[in-house]
Amino acid sequence: MATTPLLQVSALHAGYGRAEVLSGIDIRAATGSVVAVVGPNGAGKSTLLNALMGVLPSRGEILFDGAPVQRLSLEQRVQRGIALVPETRALFATMPVADNLLLGGYRQRHAPRAEQSARLAEVYALFPRLHERRAQAAGTLSGGERQMLAIGRALMGQPRLLMLDEPSLGLAPLVVREIFRIIERLRETGATILLIEQNARAALAVADQAYVLETGAIALSGPAAELAADPRVIETYLGKARA
Repeated sequence: MATTPLLQVSALHAGYGRAEVLSGIDIRAATGSVVAVVGPNGAGKSTLLNALMGVLPSRGEILFDGAPVQRLSLEQRVQRGIALVPETRALFATMPVADNLLLGGYRQRHAPRAEQSARLAEVYALFPRLHERRAQAAGTLSGGERQMLAIGRALMGQPRLLMLDEPSLGLAPLVVREIFRIIERLRETGATILLIEQNARAALAVADQAYVLETGAIALSGPAAELAADPRVIETYLGKARA
């Protein structure tokens, strides 16, 4: 992995109006790694992603590939190669699956048609069910299929950093396992992923590095395997069941 992190966040503060949610967050994500941020509901996990994406104002330093992006708009961060799959998935419900995916490739809209078609084929190869349902309205998909579509749409833009906000939320256990298998496959392709998850067991199993976020501050950090073996993490987030 690269010695210089693709994403380097230092002393980040963010919130809503006068209510500060994040207090001095430091996070690193190496190129080609999966970095998990776990923690209880209300800890500030989604606030972190929204601040990194530029949806929320923030203070501190955000370096992406060594360059500051703190003053860039959301659109400019997308152009740099940062993508966010929100917890809500934010799909165009009445539009077909294929059109939702094509809209995700807006960043490469000037690329040759053959290149766009190749990217679409890659997404369909990763998510065969989306190919089967390519003419179906997004709003008629199952929860797991909607999550696949949201991830696939983000991948159409060929992001350098893919940020996933609670990808397992509301999904059945079998579907959750499938989503995390897909995350593992993405890591094998060299993708850099920042994963926000309440399902600590699944997140730590797939991640390289991990952070525990509690009440807006980093409580623990380190290699994911070490955190998964940490007694405090086991007691608070994993319980006694084996992974």
